[in-house]
Amino acid sequence: MQVLTQRLLLRPWTDSDRPPFAEMSRDPTVMEHLRPLATREASDAWIDFQINHQSAHGFCLWAVESRAFGIFMGAVGLSRIGFVAGFTPSVEVGWRLARPFWGQGFAVEAARASIQFGFDEIRLAEIVAHAGVRNVRSRHVMTRLGMSHDSADDFDHPRIPEGDPLRRQVLYRLRREVWV
Repeated sequence: MQVLTQRLLLRPWTDSDRPPFAEMSRDPTVMEHLRPLATREASDAWIDFQINHQSAHGFCLWAVESRAFGIFMGAVGLSRIGFVAGFTPSVEVGWRLARPFWGQGFAVEAARASIQFGFDEIRLAEIVAHAGVRNVRSRHVMTRLGMSHDSADDFDHPRIPEGDPLRRQVLYRLRREVWV
């Protein structure tokens, strides 16, 4: 299973992705708005979760590499939301890229391909995305993807403790019929 864009390859995870993903996950700037993966064991468990999700559902947050250079860049794809909220059950599009790849349109490019896969191959009616209210970069990506935000949908993440700045989340939605 692979998804190609002009510049990127979204593909299944391999063991060679584990060291660069762990390194990326130790970067405090990359992880500023994400739940921490502070140890190699935690980052490996995250990858294992993605591998199992792919096996169970046919999609996950795939490893992303540059088609031109074959280097690991991060993770982008789709995931079934594993907690209960007013908008679940649902599938979300998500991304995390190593800092050298920020600001070049890679997150939008890979997320668009993931959304296209979700609407065309999985036949989803809607795809959502959520992020901490302070995560301006991800909110910008969501807007560029054509996703809409209604503050009435914002929520407190049930897996993040009270008082944690990541607890309050914004929810963006995209329905298949408005996808371009």
